Amino acid sequence: MTPEALWFDPSEILIGGRWQAPAATLGLDSPSTGAEIARIARGSTEEIDAAIAAARAAQAGDWGRMPAVERGRILAKLGALVSENLDTLAALEAADVGKPLRQARADAVGLARYMEFYAGAADKLHGETIPFQDGYTVYTLREPHGVTAHIIPWNYPMQIIGRSVGAALAAGNAAVLKPAEEACLTALAFARLAEEAGLPAGALNVVPGLGAEAGAHLAGHPGIDHVSFTGSVGVGAAIQAAAAANVVPVTLELGGKSPQLVFADADIDAALPFLVGAGVQNAGQTCSAASRILVERRVHDEVLGRMAERYRALRVGPAEADLDVGPLISARQKEIVEGYLAKGADLEAVARGEIVANAPAGGHYVAPTLFAGAAPDHALAQEEIFGPVQVVIPFDDEDEARAIANGTEYGLVAGVWSRDGGRQMRLARALNAGQVFINNYGAGGGIELPFGGVGKSGHGREKGFEALYGFTTLKTVAAHHG
Repeated sequence: MTPEALWFDPSEILIGGRWQAPAATLGLDSPSTGAEIARIARGSTEEIDAAIAAARAAQAGDWGRMPAVERGRILAKLGALVSENLDTLAALEAADVGKPLRQARADAVGLARYMEFYAGAADKLHGETIPFQDGYTVYTLREPHGVTAHIIPWNYPMQIIGRSVGAALAAGNAAVLKPAEEACLTALAFARLAEEAGLPAGALNVVPGLGAEAGAHLAGHPGIDHVSFTGSVGVGAAIQAAAAANVVPVTLELGGKSPQLVFADADIDAALPFLVGAGVQNAGQTCSAASRILVERRVHDEVLGRMAERYRALRVGPAEADLDVGPLISARQKEIVEGYLAKGADLEAVARGEIVANAPAGGHYVAPTLFAGAAPDHALAQEEIFGPVQVVIPFDDEDEARAIANGTEYGLVAGVWSRDGGRQMRLARALNAGQVFINNYGAGGGIELPFGGVGKSGHGREKGFEALYGFTTLKTVAAHHG
């Protein structure tokens, strides 16, 4: 993807249905080459103010009065437009984020599916009647918060737009979207497709910019009624504090140190693609990455050896080459991951992938690395690396596996590989995680499956109907009629 290949002006921002030039711009660099591929907006506080005002006007106007079935029809049309433009969106995401083309295309398919799901759910978000005292009729209403802020990261822009903005719009909110300054091209393309689908002016406003400027101003703005954030623990805590000053609810999805537990009775052939794939997908830059593989000691050497074979076959290169692993998002992220690799000097580096010879010199490439010999309290087994690095840790029994799995500050996702039904159910309850997968990991994206964490992985839930509940407030009506 070159600047000339873009079919829209990536520096423009969308406020109140009008694309306009920003007050200032930033350079957007390619993770694959390090070269600048576009100029994007450096959103100002004044532009964020204007976007919020436009959202409030839409909420008070045509968008706020639109019947739920009509909202659903617009989202259905938007989903169809995303499907018609899968290859274009995938090319944008691959160039912007650095992920291999087939992974970027899967994200575009996921975005279309989110629109389809929330299109169908828009008019099915019901209240209920409540049995009460004689002479009363009591019922509940689910109403949109009003204006929702969406501060999304660079690793999965399309997926997170789908599960966050899609749910908010389906519930009847007007949205202000601040995509990450490292990767915002598909957010801008999505907004243009939303216009084509007939989304009213101001229902969706998009202002890219720096987190410390546009993002911070958006999170603490008194005109925002709900904040949705995906990103790091430190920034999430700051956003929650900013929103708390206005007593505004916040959904936080902050990351993890997710384990997969492999028992001796597991189907290892079935597990292997998930054990490795869930650690290196998107170059390991995934909140739910399975960066810890816990293996029962009886099969530890076998699993480690077979994972090592897969690691040695991994090829790393530019996004357009569509290899197994792409570059990291930035030079800074590469520096962070290389720092963790240095921290693993006291461990056994069992296997590494290969950076292909023709990978551009300016790209941010790191060879995927598999470590063994880490104690459960080692930095590589405790801290979120956000790179293609996994550690394999042995355990002797179910109790020890559970203790190791639960022995971090995070609690986002966990996987259990075992044929023992009782063990499956015990661990599903015992593991500190918002999602537990049994004999699989990730469930193919799981558009319908509530997603979120516990502990420092955050709170609130995205995906499925739970996201709709989070983007609404519940009103109780008690009518006394004698």
